[in-house]
Amino acid sequence: MVELISAAIDPQIIAFATVAAVVTVVPGADMALVARSVLAHGRGAGYVTSVGCCMGLWAHAVGSALGVSAILMTSATLFSIVKVIGGVYLAALGVASLRRAWQANTVMAMTKPAISPQDARRAFSQGVLSNLLNPKVAVFYLTLLPQFIRPDDAVLPRSLVLASVHVVVGLVWLTAYTYFLGRLSALLNRARIRQALEGITGAVLIGLGARLAWDRH
Repeated sequence: MVELISAAIDPQIIAFATVAAVVTVVPGADMALVARSVLAHGRGAGYVTSVGCCMGLWAHAVGSALGVSAILMTSATLFSIVKVIGGVYLAALGVASLRRAWQANTVMAMTKPAISPQDARRAFSQGVLSNLLNPKVAVFYLTLLPQFIRPDDAVLPRSLVLASVHVVVGLVWLTAYTYFLGRLSALLNRARIRQALEGITGAVLIGLGARLAWDRH
């Protein structure tokens, strides 16, 4: 119990949480993907997608601690392959959103209290894959986490603690964002507005996918 309290007031943990919060609230693929899930399957799907997006962070933390991220960062070919796969995946999700936007008289799922198990699994896997297939997250963890790990710390446990902080920050932000979108259900149930947002979300995902796949940095 004392160790947990000490970890909670660790200045490095607080500093990392601040950095993670700043990074999390910047609009990107996670927020676009959550919006897509809410528009397609309702608020419940948005919550599940949010969890999926955040679960991938632990994998990146493990990869960073074990040196997998270092291999990814130093191998230009491997890095490019993962970038292209991740970019194509985001673009494919964007195309699916555009197709729904073009379909007239589709039924809005915003007010559904729950989603089917199949939709939940799909929403979760989309969140996880979107995160795992973004090599920039791996590089971010590889360069950031060591700054918050002391020489006498066990690297893997400390990395998982830091990732857990990031997960909590991400879940708070994305679930609040999902809740906000759900509160707009009356507005978003209007066909033209819904289709416009589907189109915008699709275009954003395609743009993010293209940027991820072809960005030289």
